[in-house]
Amino acid sequence: MSSPSAAPGRGAKPPIRDALIAAAFELFPERGYERTTVDDIVALAGVGRRSFFRYFPSKEDVVFPDHERCLADMTAFLAASGADDEPVRRVCDAARLVLGMYAENPAFSVQRYRLTKEVPGLRAYELSVVWRYERALAGYLRGRFARRADGILRADVVAAAVVAAHNNALRSWLRSHGRGDAGAEVDHALGHVRSAFGAGPPPPAPGPRSDGPGDDVVVLVARRDAPVWRVVQEFEATRTAPGQG
Repeated sequence: MSSPSAAPGRGAKPPIRDALIAAAFELFPERGYERTTVDDIVALAGVGRRSFFRYFPSKEDVVFPDHERCLADMTAFLAASGADDEPVRRVCDAARLVLGMYAENPAFSVQRYRLTKEVPGLRAYELSVVWRYERALAGYLRGRFARRADGILRADVVAAAVVAAHNNALRSWLRSHGRGDAGAEVDHALGHVRSAFGAGPPPPAPGPRSDGPGDDVVVLVARRDAPVWRVVQEFEATRTAPGQG
């Protein structure tokens, strides 16, 4: 997937779509999202108003320029799944496509995260995008679990768990200003989903490994049928408790 604000080569003129995104994110911090108009964006990008709507149906869409492409990639990835693919692992792998979109350009992703936190309308828009990812995962799982008596329920629960685990790790990375290994954080979170729903044990927690004395070790005991959101919640509580760093 292409970066949403990839820098063009020296002396090259950025494509219109990239120029519009760059102009929008130059203006939003200066004027504020609400006070920045489409006319302002196209004027700075040096293109006509019609060009904006050729690429983006609305001003909100310029904030999330690659989600449609990522959703299409995810849908194609799930559709290409074979009968031998373990379904929970497959949807976890699909979720990593979303991570890849964010991690490809950390500076842009952090800037968008900050903007989204400040603008209620963008938060609502983001939730609608997240819901579409969740529906894509659930649709695939419903097909794979169709022969189970609780197939629809299980599909919807697993899809929601994948999204919750992915977003928990992703937002933690964004709050750290894009520092650290986002892939390791997401893998660790998704490992809890695989463990809870029978697709393998969770991987070790990310971070530098040390076997020396005095290391902080967290042992979390949970019922096998415990909801994954509860496991994640309890784990996060141990990380923020006094004496846990």
